[in-house]
Amino acid sequence: MQDCKNELDEKKTINRRSFFKKLIAGAGFVGLTGTLVGCVKQNPEQAGGKGWLPYQYNVAGNLPAQVRGRVPIDADNPSIVRDDQKCILCGQCLEVCENVESVYGYYSLPVIDETICINCGQCSMACPSGAISERDDTKKVFEALADKNKFVLVQTAPATRVALGEEFGLPTGTWVQGQQVAALRRLGFNAVLDTNFSADLTIMEEATELIRRIKGEVKKPLPQFTSCSPGWIKFCEYFYPELIPNISSCKSPQQMFGALAKTYYAKAKGIDPESIVSVSVMPCTAKKYEAQRPEMNASAEYWKLDKLRDVDIVLTTRELARMLKEKQIDLTALPDENYDQLMGEETGAAVIFGATGGVMEAAARTAYFLITGKEPPPLFLNLTPVRGLAGVKEAAAEIPGVGTLHVAVSHGMANGRKVLDAVRDGKAPWHFIEFMTCPGGCIAGGGQPRTAVPPTDAVREQRLAALYQADATLPKRKSHENEEVAALYRDFLEHPMSELAEELLHTDYYSRADKLKRLLSRVV
Repeated sequence: MQDCKNELDEKKTINRRSFFKKLIAGAGFVGLTGTLVGCVKQNPEQAGGKGWLPYQYNVAGNLPAQVRGRVPIDADNPSIVRDDQKCILCGQCLEVCENVESVYGYYSLPVIDETICINCGQCSMACPSGAISERDDTKKVFEALADKNKFVLVQTAPATRVALGEEFGLPTGTWVQGQQVAALRRLGFNAVLDTNFSADLTIMEEATELIRRIKGEVKKPLPQFTSCSPGWIKFCEYFYPELIPNISSCKSPQQMFGALAKTYYAKAKGIDPESIVSVSVMPCTAKKYEAQRPEMNASAEYWKLDKLRDVDIVLTTRELARMLKEKQIDLTALPDENYDQLMGEETGAAVIFGATGGVMEAAARTAYFLITGKEPPPLFLNLTPVRGLAGVKEAAAEIPGVGTLHVAVSHGMANGRKVLDAVRDGKAPWHFIEFMTCPGGCIAGGGQPRTAVPPTDAVREQRLAALYQADATLPKRKSHENEEVAALYRDFLEHPMSELAEELLHTDYYSRADKLKRLLSRVV
């Protein structure tokens, strides 16, 4: 027992750098891991006790300043979990959190009342042992599908259809949209619908808001920020709360879809909204968090029913793959099938939402049309300056009646900081800025297949190429061409940013700066 105590005291002196020096030298790593496991059994202290063993780091509200080996994860994190039995203290999760997303290290410990996390799940993509994973909600979906009193509908994000096949041995970036639809039907969903429908809807609302800001009809500042990435939204709430007014009030496609599923869709189909279970399949772990945000209950406000949530359950691409395998459904053996009608139509503009720069390009296509009343020139259908994996991208386009529209795109919040700092310092020449949390955009979200660990640009590029190829081959490539979206406005919402559209499709965000002990104080 005394030997164990001495070892624990020694471990207190091991900082992050010295740990990696030992690891690189190949000496003591196996022994260190074995010692820590052994001491847990001999010295089961409560969180806050001597030594701060690995199993203690998950305890919410008790994060010591000396913890440097891995990112802290609250026990009630809705997006990600950690299996301490698999953790090897390699520090890869910390590296991506600090250097790619610039979250860890930009606040001081201890925090006031919550672990600082933007729920992006990039730590799970970098974890070599699989210790960090998405929170598994597959059981909830199986239970809903088994309940004959429930109408279970599902929406699928654009990025899932270029990644799901990798879980079944298909080449990276293989397009499996039709097979994914068929697989979801085999699981027993009552309706299989397309998030691309609400991506097109998002563009109609967001482009309208941008135009109104430029014309001064909406008294909010420029540049306007996109609002589709929930990890980015939370990042801004933590670290740049003074710029929250710049964020578009539009909800993400997932949440717009959820609000309409239990209002517009329910009314059109004659379904009791309380019987609907709204499921989404997303590439993103932060979508699990987003669905739980208190303000994401527009359908409850619409029907005056307190218990309704717009989106009930969020599955990652990996979770869907596990469900299919559990039911022995071979994705590769299925024929292509189409989405159900009503909230199932897409355009190429919606497809590229999964790519960094895609939201910007889609918005530019429709903004041109809304301003001029004319279809955009070919340039807008291949806006190459905002494509690719450069961390920050810029473009400018001439729009009659407006002049030169300046836009910027960033992905990975470390890149986002550079853009946000420019805006905060009054040095931003742009009208519209797209932010995405994950490197490459949604195609490399925290819930996508772990085809390469850590993710590589080669994987990202193949998935991106598949999205752009699909866009180029679709007969409709602009959001305002979506006939189901046009019918939605004609039959229900009236017009973009109408009173009802504001109620169902728009929201407000709030500062989380008070959750930090001290803002922008890097941990060293």
